Amino acid sequence: MAIIIKSPGEIDAMRRAGMVVASILETLSKETKAGMTTRQLDDITVKELAKCGATASFKGYGGFPASLCVSVNDEVVHGIPGDRIIHDGDIVSLDFGAIVDGFHGDAAISIGIGKISHQAKQLMEATRGSLEAGIAAARPGAHLSDISAAIQHYVESRGFSVVREYTGHGIGRDMHEDPQVPNFGPPGHGPVLRKGMTFALEPMVNAGGWRTKVKNNRWTVVTADGSLSAHFEKDIAITDGEAEVLSPWELPT
Repeated sequence: MAIIIKSPGEIDAMRRAGMVVASILETLSKETKAGMTTRQLDDITVKELAKCGATASFKGYGGFPASLCVSVNDEVVHGIPGDRIIHDGDIVSLDFGAIVDGFHGDAAISIGIGKISHQAKQLMEATRGSLEAGIAAARPGAHLSDISAAIQHYVESRGFSVVREYTGHGIGRDMHEDPQVPNFGPPGHGPVLRKGMTFALEPMVNAGGWRTKVKNNRWTVVTADGSLSAHFEKDIAITDGEAEVLSPWELPT
């Protein structure tokens, strides 16, 4: 496993890609409403990408047919936009990537539509908090699994479970670079973090058990027990101190 160390110029390009991703996700968070179809969200994404002069990372990747992944309620990741109507009380997870100057940005948010259940609110808060815990653990000299352990501890201490079949990853000129970054595991294992390493951290958290299955469309991942799921993601770069967030979306708490 060779982890690519990015130069300052490469990280600057990743900042530009990350800012495009963050901006579009923030726009989508404001536009997503009950009564819309998930395809309409993909349409908004395509228009916003054109304004930015960026290219979608996901469209055509492995045959994926859209620019945006939209996963609702028990859908964990890789939801294909279509005719599904968004309803009041839904959790909608939006995962999006863009290419700018040859480098990828990749991030995800989960939003509640209208009045959501107490469980849904707690789930999203735990998932978002676990992402911040993972970022806080990403310091030079730490081990890669210190990030994983921080995420898992945060989630499980709040009574939820971490998806294990899907992980975070390295990112740069390719959307998925080595290494994988699991959201679970003991600390003190794996590569030592060094300045210039770049990762996409993305906890996927279920209200029930951690197991998942894939729907017949061969893309959309759902919880095996039908429980709710949430997903948050940011790109980071390892620095001399605190990790730098390269896709710094901001949403209301």
